[in-house]
Amino acid sequence: MEKHRGGSSLVEGKILLVLPILFLVLVLLPSMLRVSLGISHIYVKIVIKTFEWATLQIEKGVKKQKALALENLISNGIIQREETSMEEEMAGQRQGCFSLADVLYFSKKGLEAVADDEVTRRFSSEELVSWNLLSRTNVNFHQVSWQLTFVWISGILIRYCLLLPLRIGLSSFSILFLVSATTLVGQFPNGRVKCWLSNQVQMTCAALGVRCLSGAVHFHNRENRPQKGGICVANHTSPLDVLILASDGCYSLVGQVHGGLLGLIQKSCMKTAQHVLFERSEMKDRHLVRKKIREHIADKTKLPILIFPEGTCINNTSVMMFKKGSFEVGGTIHPVAIKYDPRFGDPFWNSMKYSTMTYAFKLLTSWAIVCNVWYLPPMVKEEEEDAVHFADRVKAVIAAQGGMSVLPWDGGLKRKKVKESFKEEQQKKYCRIVVENGAVGNGNVH
Repeated sequence: MEKHRGGSSLVEGKILLVLPILFLVLVLLPSMLRVSLGISHIYVKIVIKTFEWATLQIEKGVKKQKALALENLISNGIIQREETSMEEEMAGQRQGCFSLADVLYFSKKGLEAVADDEVTRRFSSEELVSWNLLSRTNVNFHQVSWQLTFVWISGILIRYCLLLPLRIGLSSFSILFLVSATTLVGQFPNGRVKCWLSNQVQMTCAALGVRCLSGAVHFHNRENRPQKGGICVANHTSPLDVLILASDGCYSLVGQVHGGLLGLIQKSCMKTAQHVLFERSEMKDRHLVRKKIREHIADKTKLPILIFPEGTCINNTSVMMFKKGSFEVGGTIHPVAIKYDPRFGDPFWNSMKYSTMTYAFKLLTSWAIVCNVWYLPPMVKEEEEDAVHFADRVKAVIAAQGGMSVLPWDGGLKRKKVKESFKEEQQKKYCRIVVENGAVGNGNVH
């Protein structure tokens, strides 16, 4: 009996010894060497096949007309919008003078904004045509097969009982590795060795973070990766944007100082790299921000600086207004487009709705994080081009590559009211239309 117990203890000891080695070979070593074993991609293909099968099961219980109605609802929103400007819509209505019917145009636009304005929609999760086995869409399915119900329950057990514990363990290890590694590297004297070690630690920890979420990232046009002394600008959907880009290259970050878990990560990164971080009060001082960015890019030995000009997270369906500050400091702009696949999980972070921990839990219980990253050719400001037009040009290139719509609105509208300047701009535009049509000259306006 004692011999049997001794044998089982020996077996348990071997298993405990093999597990760390297996973890090292399958997770840590590929992350350090920045190679992929293809496990995440195989997993993603299996999940895609499951979604396709689930979609077929749902279509059997939903009438074709209802499915088409759902598709139109999701693609067009609550209401059908006409993608035309004020000038184009009024061109066919006016006869060269002011008309009371013009009020109908503004009334229509006002009702559209109340029912479903295009800004608020960008701060809510992207709707899906089919069910991704995470949450149901807004259609009440009357007939769902028992096979689909079984797969859904199995999916819950896999995500919460298998993937969640593994991901929490790997995330905890990644954070501990980051803190300990940056503390150790921070003790080295400044020089090439410290710089090289710092870059390796940053990219290894970022790669580990992506693997924590079963991430499958596809990088395109790597020959256009940002160079030292340049500015990398990208659309912003989630804090994961930093993690994903840092897994393929090293950057200096520009951002606001955070507390809690994000604050711990920021402090650890500051020990080995030169980031440009600001207190909340300093972020309002645009001159100070521009000064620090200009000083950073002036040194061509420093890492490219990573900036998200939108200033807030958008739901990955559009690109909103780029703040001009990043485009006033000079230097070469390296645009990057990031597009997530929402079927596997919702990467969008609405900081007004979800806390950091709630958002992290939502990510850890998703199927995976799948996205494409395009490095676009570098851009420079043309002669006689101001910062606003340069920012719009870069924004348009990013949106076109990512298949996202372009919106002129400031992402800050999520937290504050519309600026008076926006209202005045629309008023001036209408006034210009009236004047150009000779209404004022004809004496029709009193």
